[in-house]
Amino acid sequence: MKKKQILIFILSVLILVIFNKVFLSTFTKTNAYFLRQEMINHDEISPQRLFDRTWRVISKEYYEPTLNHQNWNRWRTRYQGKIKTQDDARVAIDTMIASLDEPYTRFMPKKDFEELTTSITSKIYGIGVNIYSNAGKTEIFNVMPGTPADFAQIKQGDIITHVDGKDIAGMNISDVASLVRGPENSMVELTILRDGKKLTKIIKRKEIKIKSVKSSVLDDHIGYIKIITFMSGSTPNEFMEALNNTKDTDSLIIDLRGNTGGLLDNAIFIADRFINKGTIVDIIYRSGNKKTIRAKDEGIPLDKPVVVLVNGTSASASEILSGALQDTHKATLVGNKTFGKGLVQKVVPLPNSTGVNVTIARYLTPNGNDINKLGIKPDIEIGTDFDFLEENKTDIQLEKAKELLNNK
Repeated sequence: MKKKQILIFILSVLILVIFNKVFLSTFTKTNAYFLRQEMINHDEISPQRLFDRTWRVISKEYYEPTLNHQNWNRWRTRYQGKIKTQDDARVAIDTMIASLDEPYTRFMPKKDFEELTTSITSKIYGIGVNIYSNAGKTEIFNVMPGTPADFAQIKQGDIITHVDGKDIAGMNISDVASLVRGPENSMVELTILRDGKKLTKIIKRKEIKIKSVKSSVLDDHIGYIKIITFMSGSTPNEFMEALNNTKDTDSLIIDLRGNTGGLLDNAIFIADRFINKGTIVDIIYRSGNKKTIRAKDEGIPLDKPVVVLVNGTSASASEILSGALQDTHKATLVGNKTFGKGLVQKVVPLPNSTGVNVTIARYLTPNGNDINKLGIKPDIEIGTDFDFLEENKTDIQLEKAKELLNNK
């Protein structure tokens, strides 16, 4: 498995689900969600009506009015009266959506939609590890301090072979994660391989407190704020706490490397802390109408040198923030070109506790740049996408940021 594929699985955080498992299990599913909160619709309707409802939502909401240059009615005609089961509905909806040839619009069955809501509320029940697929084996990438896995002495590099006695050989990471997670205070038995020896660990699942923002002070005078994800509803409060923790510093580093996105309004809120007037982002809808989101010009913006670290896995909401700060000359971008996702999604609840994530608009940076599939070029390109993951390697991107701020 290539390094980038491994990174993608790591970013999925499939047991902790710091980012939602479903949307981030592959990197092409990163999203800047337009809605802050989704409500689950528990109404029950027939599979045929569920298909019809999904068809109507996409027909009305999809950002590109020709729906990939096709007659959208053909899908309704094709499946009229032919959908009898939930599996039929899922296959028909997925086939219909695939015709859009666009990676972000997708149908969410009940389990996936519930997990999206879980990731936004940051209430995760599990054991507190990140896993990824390494040469076909399910390996633990890291263990969060103070979690059940930590107390059970699970270690980085342990290989999971069985979950509750079930052999997981050949299973994908998403399915393994589903086995490990479960209700609070329930037990899970892991069989792990460590240094050629098999160990059995019985662990009680607990709510894992997920922080989306971390902060520290570097070299006694540089504030460092790592935004892990924009997905959590608590991200704005956590960012303000991080600003308070670093208020006595004379400069600031914002690290967006590996941050594959989340809620649009979280990115706007943070950008507004730095920009006192002007445009933060322009949203362009299918009608061609443009919604300009401007800084609120409230209070005193942060007035200190800022460096933003980005790389090829900085996407979506990360690009909205970094693009706004770069275009308004509020920060210097250091690292590698960002991923290049310039589209906005809306999550629409559907009956049967399902939902559809539909692309409703594209966005432009303050200077009018469309970064979709292009990414944002940093002011200083240096290092690789993986520098921040290498524990025993100098983080040259971070060191370059510190050098710039020390010079200022």
